[in-house]
Amino acid sequence: MACPHFHFMNECRHKVCRLWKGVVITMKIPQHVAIILDGNGRWAKSKGMPRNYGHTVGAKNVETVCKAAHDMGIKYLTMYAFSTENWNRPEGEVAALMKLLESYLKNCIKTADKNNMRVRVIGDTTRLSARFQKQIVELEAASAKNDGLNLQIAINYGSRDEMIRAMKKMCQDMENGTRQVSELNEDLFASYLDTAGIPDPDLLIRTSGEQRLSNYLLWQRWSNVIFFFCIQTFYRCAMAGFWKRGIRKSCGSV
Repeated sequence: MACPHFHFMNECRHKVCRLWKGVVITMKIPQHVAIILDGNGRWAKSKGMPRNYGHTVGAKNVETVCKAAHDMGIKYLTMYAFSTENWNRPEGEVAALMKLLESYLKNCIKTADKNNMRVRVIGDTTRLSARFQKQIVELEAASAKNDGLNLQIAINYGSRDEMIRAMKKMCQDMENGTRQVSELNEDLFASYLDTAGIPDPDLLIRTSGEQRLSNYLLWQRWSNVIFFFCIQTFYRCAMAGFWKRGIRKSCGSV
């Protein structure tokens, strides 16, 4: 979930929004921002607290980040909450993360309605509990008609897994005659991905400063700007860097 250092957004969000609104006429706003939410456990340990404390504190700031994205004019925001590799973490930490995510999604129906936000979950949800899967279905259905910010939450998501699942579905359609091999192209393959119907990200941010992509949106990131950020100023600096670079493939760190 969101890094605890997102608390800076609470303090400066109104100032930042005025800044963006002041330059939006002359500067390009990314349509889709993808974020690798990283650093919770390390932040907590640096404070002498257990890793789960960091996840709990960070989760409280997701709405703040969504509000800031909406105010900046961003249409799509995708957050990497739990990866396929995260199952390898200690059992207690995984259980705590699952409980935290379930709690967030349960409350997210009201939040989505209040903020006119559409919420979708990407990833292989079949490994999640039946109760968790039911919450996801209810949340997606309840927010489907909202036309504000589009929030995608990646849970049990891994890009390699996504592409394998997509390939299996596509091959099955070819076997039963729904699709033909001659139809195969990038657009057809993309239509089988979890992100079908969602534009590719223009900007990717990793909040901990670590320069790794962690099996995240590998197909979708064919031509976007990538930033690895120290957390306190990541949003403002990333947006400024995006504006400076336009949509050329870039990689920066701060």
